[in-house]
Amino acid sequence: MRSSGGGISSRRERAVRAVRVGGGGEGGGGGVMAGATTAASPADKERFICIYPAYLNNKKTIAEGRRIPIDKAVENPTSTEIQDVCAAVGFNVLLEKNKMYPREWNRDVQYRGRVRIQLKQDDGNPCLPQFPTRKSVMLYAAETIPKLKTRTQKIGSNDQSLQQGEGGKKGKGKKKK
Repeated sequence: MRSSGGGISSRRERAVRAVRVGGGGEGGGGGVMAGATTAASPADKERFICIYPAYLNNKKTIAEGRRIPIDKAVENPTSTEIQDVCAAVGFNVLLEKNKMYPREWNRDVQYRGRVRIQLKQDDGNPCLPQFPTRKSVMLYAAETIPKLKTRTQKIGSNDQSLQQGEGGKKGKGKKKK
């Protein structure tokens, strides 16, 4: 039983009627528009912005989920690194360890985690004036993660282990006959 207006306009009309009446809608679930009228305050944990490590990963393409320019992205960031950086600057941060980015095909623990950050206060103003948008937070995190002690120590220890390994190989030569 479609109206003569076609599929799109009839859905729109039903949605508008559902909001006016205060329920109903397709499927009897109350409709999407009816639920939107009771907006939660920006300080509610459900309203915190989500940042997945894939957003900052320079190994990912845009299609795979990277959201910042590749030259500013970081190699394999973790959710704990993002949390550390954002908490240090003064954000209200939540770490959800068992959440996964939907486009992430790899189920390893290294790729798990989601960071929720309170971007705005109850009145709608940014919590920190230097970070008005989610993109500014992501760019700051990507800029700061390589400077973390855990990152700099890993790089230093890798260089030492490579040097030791090369030294051991020099002593070996071709077998004498």
